[in-house]
Amino acid sequence: MKLCYGILSTSSIAPRFIAAVRASGKGNIAAVSSRTLEKAREKAARWNIPTAYGSHEDLLKDENVNIVYISNVNTAHYPWAKAALLAGKHVVCEKPCTTTEAQTKELYALAREKGLFFMEAQKMLFLPAVLAAKERLKDLGQITMAEMSHSFPASYNGWMFDKEAGGGPLLSSGIYAVQLVAWLFGEITDIRGTASKLDTGVEWQYILTGQTESGVLFCAKNSTRATLDNTCRIFGENGYIELPNYWKAQKVILHIGGKTQVLEFPCEYELIYEAQHIADCMEKGLLSSPVITEEISLSGIRAIEKVKANW
Repeated sequence: MKLCYGILSTSSIAPRFIAAVRASGKGNIAAVSSRTLEKAREKAARWNIPTAYGSHEDLLKDENVNIVYISNVNTAHYPWAKAALLAGKHVVCEKPCTTTEAQTKELYALAREKGLFFMEAQKMLFLPAVLAAKERLKDLGQITMAEMSHSFPASYNGWMFDKEAGGGPLLSSGIYAVQLVAWLFGEITDIRGTASKLDTGVEWQYILTGQTESGVLFCAKNSTRATLDNTCRIFGENGYIELPNYWKAQKVILHIGGKTQVLEFPCEYELIYEAQHIADCMEKGLLSSPVITEEISLSGIRAIEKVKANW
């Protein structure tokens, strides 16, 4: 099946996904949509896309588009993913694919009902560096703790602190931490957090602590002001593993048995592995990813909902 992508939104991550699809050779970009035709045409010209639409509804009517990539603001993921599925399109939706567990369940169920592919776009779990780290976990002996730190300036997205848009770093970046923990160590059974908030109630930094069903304790920190070291560390009886910039990792540092080893995986397009995986799933006729499973998606948003409820 030849993948013909419709890019729903002209967000900051969209050109990176477009470049990855093209570099993978596993699909072409057929169209892009924005809320205005002027913006859509401007981005189509810049990104060399043949068709531009001034509404997302028009994109979903395009018969040349058979799969839609959704990357608008967080609260818009669910309604547009649902609309795309109802329009008969396969869907890849940026993380978090929704803002609630109930919405996520609904989308997966709808995709199955319609016989369509649906996947949350969590690039991190396809990165060779992350896969290499997972493979070497056995060398750590019993794993007891993990910690993650992540910082970034929020200015590149004007909606980052807009509550109605699903702003705040917990939804946008915390999803990396909780899904990585669930993927590596199993269901998160306990989680809580503390946040610094704006007057609007939206957090600008937070600290999460929790435990998994396998007994691993974890801590995840995120700030849009402080500069953190942007590293995941996993600790066991025999040493620890580091993943610098874990959400886009290109390096693994192994500290095992008193020795240090560095494994590097340079890549120009970090989303290329995700794009290749989508194409592989489609070629096999799968309706969901065996990596970003429904349960991984649910584990992530379930943990975030617990934290928000406590806040």
